Amino acid sequence: MASEVMLDPYNVNTWSPLEPNSGGKKTWEELRKGVRDTMKLLTSLGGSVPSSFTFRTSANSSGSVLSRLYFLGVPEKGRENTLLYVDITEDEHNKFVLQWMCLLDTLQPSWSSGQLSKEEQLMRERKRLGSYGITSYDYNESKGRFVFPANNSLYMCEDADLTSDVALVPTMIDTQTSGARLDPKICPVCPDIVAFINCNDIWVTCPDTNEEMRLTCTRSNSLSERLEDNPVTAGVPSFVMSEEFDRYTGYWWQPVVDCKPEEETRTLRILYEEVDESDVEVLQIFAPTSGENGGIEEHRYPRAGSPNAQSTLKVAQFQVNQLGPVDGSLTERQMVEPLSAYCPWAEYLIRAGWTPDGKFVYAQCMDRSQQRLCILLVPLECFVPEQNIDLLAYSRSNYPPVQCIYDESSPVWINVHDILHFFPQTFENEISFVWASQKTGYRHLFHLTSRLTPSHPPPTTDTDMDDLSVSVCEQCQVLREVQLTKGEWDVLARPDFQIWVDEKRAVVYFMGTKDTPLETHLYAVSYAHLHDPVRLTEPGFSHSVSMNSDCTMYVTTYSSADTAPLSVVCKVEFDLQGVLSVSNCSTLLEPPVCPNYQSPELFGFQSVNGYQLYGMFCRPHHFRPGVRYPTVLFVYGGPQVQLVTNSFKGLKFLRLHTLAAHGYAVVMVDGRGSCNRGLEFEGCIKNRLGTVEMEDQVEGLQWLATNMDFIDPARVAIHGWSYGGYLALMGLAQRPDVFKLAVAGAPVVSWHLYDTGYTERYMALPCDNDAGYKQGSVLHYLHSFPDEENRLLIVHGLIDENVHFHHTSQLVTALVKACKPHRLQVYPNERHGIRSPESNEHYKTLVLSFLQDNL
Repeated sequence: MASEVMLDPYNVNTWSPLEPNSGGKKTWEELRKGVRDTMKLLTSLGGSVPSSFTFRTSANSSGSVLSRLYFLGVPEKGRENTLLYVDITEDEHNKFVLQWMCLLDTLQPSWSSGQLSKEEQLMRERKRLGSYGITSYDYNESKGRFVFPANNSLYMCEDADLTSDVALVPTMIDTQTSGARLDPKICPVCPDIVAFINCNDIWVTCPDTNEEMRLTCTRSNSLSERLEDNPVTAGVPSFVMSEEFDRYTGYWWQPVVDCKPEEETRTLRILYEEVDESDVEVLQIFAPTSGENGGIEEHRYPRAGSPNAQSTLKVAQFQVNQLGPVDGSLTERQMVEPLSAYCPWAEYLIRAGWTPDGKFVYAQCMDRSQQRLCILLVPLECFVPEQNIDLLAYSRSNYPPVQCIYDESSPVWINVHDILHFFPQTFENEISFVWASQKTGYRHLFHLTSRLTPSHPPPTTDTDMDDLSVSVCEQCQVLREVQLTKGEWDVLARPDFQIWVDEKRAVVYFMGTKDTPLETHLYAVSYAHLHDPVRLTEPGFSHSVSMNSDCTMYVTTYSSADTAPLSVVCKVEFDLQGVLSVSNCSTLLEPPVCPNYQSPELFGFQSVNGYQLYGMFCRPHHFRPGVRYPTVLFVYGGPQVQLVTNSFKGLKFLRLHTLAAHGYAVVMVDGRGSCNRGLEFEGCIKNRLGTVEMEDQVEGLQWLATNMDFIDPARVAIHGWSYGGYLALMGLAQRPDVFKLAVAGAPVVSWHLYDTGYTERYMALPCDNDAGYKQGSVLHYLHSFPDEENRLLIVHGLIDENVHFHHTSQLVTALVKACKPHRLQVYPNERHGIRSPESNEHYKTLVLSFLQDNL
């Protein structure tokens, strides 16, 4: 809710749309060939878009500045993602296409993809990863060190010389552990130390000496692999936290430590989340090819209204010397009182980390209804040795207070994001930060300063610990609150978007939709001298941007509906008057030229509900004016997603182009409930999922049919996946007069069966919204499904751990009981996303066959 072979992007002109079959219906093999042909075209157009950028700048012996840009991409004639780089010249007159270089020796296959572990499969599902090979890495600039996970192991290499173009051979980091090692992070203070997750615990290793230390030991039964015997994890977020709140890690290195250069040892600290899922239901999934537990997979999954995981913040403290971690130096520390003592109303620990000076831990806590959020500041002194702690013996008043520096509420819901930037403290009793909030109705940036209560020293004598007092989270006074951006548009804050702060010039760079909700752009705004944001990226495209650490350079990958992705490196400059300007340094990726590619078209209309709605359509290939074609409404329709944008709809929307190539008109509409249009627009679906979305979808379809002459209203199918699969079922049941067919992939059937984090955000607890859960259930409309054959196709992966197959099982059982006709296609080895190329090809061919036979 796979990367293909990278073809030559300049050799695609031989591809042409499928010719109509004058002999009637196409065979299965002809349909299959059409799927493959479309895949080849779109892979060549957008199959190797660079991502995950890292800038590095240094000066050589002659004083010249060298800049290198690292990124992930697929090299020419390659199949998988790997680490690549380009060298950026400072010559303003030498703006050429940069040559991609492989950082790693491609003749060494040791880190290439093998059989993915279950943990890696599930992480790919949470992050919606489609590529293979190296999909993430951590980097330390001081040593030029890269660490990345691949094939269940960790690998390391160092790019020490920026003047060298010799490919590096990564070395596998030795270990005494078994099982996959995931989420590696290089210590920012001591880059010779790397932390990682193994079997739901945190380990650290020194790759140079092969010394290793286990920091946490959460498994209650080390001999048992059963999930119910090991409910506690360390450094690993729960399913709901990663799937619904976009937090994929559960531990954070302290960024700064106090030590003298001459000291032989250093004290390092890792803040981590300990998750207890003892009360979370264990669901079993039949996995026919899995050897574990007799072909049964177990997953902790809190369904709506059931108990969630419980989180605790702890600190692992240990010492290292030149040989690595020091045995016996490990100390586990926990808070004098848990977070629940300060926020008894909180249900979720949605974000955590350190302030830049390492003196405080911050924690973002949210209530179960997701209508209240607070940011707590926890002094490091509040974490005491776990083996010595006796909560009844400590005097809370002798410890520095835990303080709430920000508290926010919403009558709708609060959308979680990663925009939080702390400034260095200039006064002990103040803390300043940049924060994003939708409290004005649209997400905007705020510069806040909160008053702090000065810290007191920890207790030093037994008598100091006799005074028992009740813990109270101190509510800080907000001294200053300055809104940096405003208007009926959003600052973007999903995981792919962030802010960059230039503290030297007091400028914040951010991604937003100020110009149009259909395009994403990079903007700059000053927090010292208020002015309207300045757009830095070229209009007419949607941009994805990464900046360097000092905000002097950025790379943007951008596209439009009719232009495949291209990338350029840009330089940011200020003149003596402080005027900002941007210039292109060089091109990283040129768009391929393909005259045969037929791009989708955007449209907009005023809905009867008073909103401006946007849509997109693909004309059938070989379109002839005056001819009305069978039409497919491709739908998602749920929150957090925006389908209609002025960006290239390539591999991610392959099925749209495949359908158009076979003579179908394809339509998409973003109705009420979709994102990046303000909280009121998105909040129209609150407590009534499935009951308003179809109005906008049908209105957009009918507006297009009235204003364009190529849609056949009597031959319209609705097709979607996940929430789109849910709406495909709702469309056929609620409006069988509009939709002749429905193809529903991995559909939600009943919100009682879906997880707490998502469902309760939009539908509240089942006990508080019984009518909404009934009206939003597909089963509520069971008898409205048509009695004619071949109008409903349901597709689902059998080992889907997100929208469990139990949804489809419950629906099919009800359809059989009501004697309603339907077709069911199961993919036994697929999860929520169909990942294998073979299953993907079969699924797309199946959809074409079903539409051809029945639409």
